[in-house]
Amino acid sequence: MSRTNRTSRANRTSRRTRSRTGRPVPPRLSPRDVLHVGSAGLRSRPMRVFLSALGIAIGIATMIAVVGISSSSQAKLLRELDRLGTNMLVATPGQGMFTGQDTTLPKEAPGMISRIQGVESVGTTGDVAESVRRSENIPEEETGGIVLKAAKDDLLGTLRAEMGRGTWLNEATGRYPSVVLGDVSARRLGITEPGQQVFIGGRYFTVIGILAPVPLAPEIERSALIGWDAAERLLGFDGHPTAVYERSADDRVAQVRSLIAPTANPQTPSAVAVSDPSAALQAKAATKGAFSTLLLGLGGIALLVGGVGVANTMIISVLERRHEIGLRRSLGATKGQIRIQFVTESLLLSGLGGLAGIALGAAATAVYAWAGDLPWVVPLWAVTGGFAATLAIGTLAGLYPAVRAARLSPTLALAAG
Repeated sequence: MSRTNRTSRANRTSRRTRSRTGRPVPPRLSPRDVLHVGSAGLRSRPMRVFLSALGIAIGIATMIAVVGISSSSQAKLLRELDRLGTNMLVATPGQGMFTGQDTTLPKEAPGMISRIQGVESVGTTGDVAESVRRSENIPEEETGGIVLKAAKDDLLGTLRAEMGRGTWLNEATGRYPSVVLGDVSARRLGITEPGQQVFIGGRYFTVIGILAPVPLAPEIERSALIGWDAAERLLGFDGHPTAVYERSADDRVAQVRSLIAPTANPQTPSAVAVSDPSAALQAKAATKGAFSTLLLGLGGIALLVGGVGVANTMIISVLERRHEIGLRRSLGATKGQIRIQFVTESLLLSGLGGLAGIALGAAATAVYAWAGDLPWVVPLWAVTGGFAATLAIGTLAGLYPAVRAARLSPTLALAAG
């Protein structure tokens, strides 16, 4: 390159680096330069960085874990609702409008309900006034809260229940002394496998099956179920149903509900109570996050405490690095560049803590989901919202130290160093 070209380039550079007043214009920092100077303090003090980021990580991990565990539990309930359906209604005897006495459902009620347009299946149970005991040597009053019920063959399909072990009642076994136990009643009786016997109404009944849990009908879980014919023939059951379970088409549930009472008992429809057992699970799923709000608030407090820790760390960093700040200012760095340096350092510190917290929270949710056989769900909004909160707190935590660093006099800073 010729001397003329070098002189011309130097003149152009000199003009670019001087303002109109003749003062030197400091060079601009590229994003790479900002990242480099912002991370310099973190690289030189790794243990302090770890301890400061730990506070942020704990707060974010708490928030992510709370939201993730709540969402996983809700997902399990909603999955269970999808499997069990929300189209089942239960008709039970109510109380007389004027007498206030308990009433009974007509024997014809299940058949009449099954003829309602939109009803797809009907299952029936009736309470039998006999105790269920492990053996005849156990006092009759010690029932363990187990209720004996007569059941029709189609009850299992209507409830969409499953057998844990053994088989369900059918036309053959329902006529003889055989019994199916709910999972709770089986545990209370100490029955673990089909083939064992229980004492009912002065005779032994053979256990042919044990039901899996039935979330939509918890009363069945605490019952012993025998065939309708066997209950009438062997135990003097009067044949009146005490619960009629029906499944209807999803788009006909409301219409069917309005027709069940007058159809089941045309003379006194007010004596029939109609309930939706899935409403309890729906309410449970809706309120799963209510208690989580408190825990989420505690996580937010932990996050704020972590932010205070970051602010303290940045203030100490400014005090320790006054010589560096003075040197940079004397070499032409502006106050704005000093502010950007320390805000970037605070953001990086908070960001590292946030990423670590997200990983810890997701891992905690995964462990909880695995232990409780739940689907692993960590909502994206929780991750993005938590990380955004981390960056916001990092910015706020770094503003005061950054402003304080920018206001340091270069001469005094160099002298203090």
